[in-house]
Amino acid sequence: MYDILIIGAGVVGCALARKLSQYEGKIAVLDRAEDVADGASKANSGIVHAGFDAKPGTKKAYYNVKGAKMYGALAKQLGVPYDPIGALVLGFSEEDRLTLQKLYDQGKVNGVEQLRIIEHDEIMALEPNTNPAAVCALYAPTSAVVSPYEMTLALSYHAAQNGVEFIFDCPVEKIYEENDTWHVETPKGTLSARAIVNCAGVGAAALHNMISDQPVEIVPRRGEYYLLDHTVKCPFGRTMFQVPSKMGKGVLISPTAHGNALLGPSAEDIDDAYDTATTRKGLDFVLDKCRLTWPKVNIRPVITTFSGVRAHPTSDDFIIGAVHGAPDNAFEAIGIESPGLTAAPAIAEELGEMVAEHLKLPAARMVKAPVPLLHPFFAMTEEERAAACKKNPDYGRIVCRCEVVTEAEIRDAIRRPVGAKSIDGVKRRTRAGMGRCQGGFCSPRVMEILCEELKCSPLDITKCGGESKLLAGTLDDIAKEARGHE
Repeated sequence: MYDILIIGAGVVGCALARKLSQYEGKIAVLDRAEDVADGASKANSGIVHAGFDAKPGTKKAYYNVKGAKMYGALAKQLGVPYDPIGALVLGFSEEDRLTLQKLYDQGKVNGVEQLRIIEHDEIMALEPNTNPAAVCALYAPTSAVVSPYEMTLALSYHAAQNGVEFIFDCPVEKIYEENDTWHVETPKGTLSARAIVNCAGVGAAALHNMISDQPVEIVPRRGEYYLLDHTVKCPFGRTMFQVPSKMGKGVLISPTAHGNALLGPSAEDIDDAYDTATTRKGLDFVLDKCRLTWPKVNIRPVITTFSGVRAHPTSDDFIIGAVHGAPDNAFEAIGIESPGLTAAPAIAEELGEMVAEHLKLPAARMVKAPVPLLHPFFAMTEEERAAACKKNPDYGRIVCRCEVVTEAEIRDAIRRPVGAKSIDGVKRRTRAGMGRCQGGFCSPRVMEILCEELKCSPLDITKCGGESKLLAGTLDDIAKEARGHE
């Protein structure tokens, strides 16, 4: 019997778990996947949006601006890569100027600071690789970039440090309330709690509609991206947007928090909420749009393409709070599309306080401070590297050459609370496999370390959970099978 069950281990669910871990209570986070950040939280632009795009008076606008102001301090506390690089929204006509003026006005109403509209000469001075056809731009110095999956992981670590339980490979099949208790049926059995919180991303509408007589609709919207090798310098120092469309903020070119160049996303409504395929059509669309910002766009350094599916609510606004039309003690944060990553800390703070107050949970007597993410070996000075190797010899063994990831970092990623159990789990925590060879060199050694730490067979190791096993059998198995046919 739990006090609270949170459904969904994305950035919002993990931020909420961290907030609620500051209260006395038995709390668990459930997720259908094998790890945190397995959905939209691992596959998005990683932008901390300033807050000018959201319509004034909406929950999107409120939580965007509040969350953006929380990010710098939160990232520093958790040791998450974050860089306040600023952003430009480019206009290529006088008609675009009218749109930029509207965005500027919205931003001022929303409380965004330092916004201004700049002209052609200043654009070229700030970003010389911009298309010279740019007429004007909205400049938002308070925009930033963050590592979205590392933020989610760090939030989950801190929640687990303070007693939150994480249950993976646990899709929710049914939810119902009986005798003031919520019951959540899963393949692992039925879990019961005083309260539930739905943070299930693209799956959230189905769960909402199980318990409410006021149904909602969420449309899966897929966005596709190119990622370039960080050894090739990003042509822009800021996030470069174009005038947004009705489908979203449009295609951007931006440095990531790790120095790669990111191009995308497309925007396509799809039927399958978990279809993260990339398509020729979607990637061609991204490339064509990028040429407007960067006429000399070069995809020769592309190391991978990927896609993410965001949860677009037909109401076009976040749905946060008690579940309307449902029994007591049911809460939700659903329809959290962009700027959901930005808004997550603010959503968690207010929704967490609401849930705790409703259940009358007392504040925890002791809250452990977070153990920050490790300072990555690739970013250390020579003196720092020497000191690290002296303290722990595993720092002296490079496992991933492309991203300069050491054995010490990989073992730490597996041993932490909510540790890695798969090749992709290690990749998100350490960047081993995120470089130009995409794991071609380091995956076998990562697999060996996983086996050593988890005390399991190589046949049990997966790429990303489920049936994504890397090995089909052993040479002994093949030899025995061959002998059986003789």
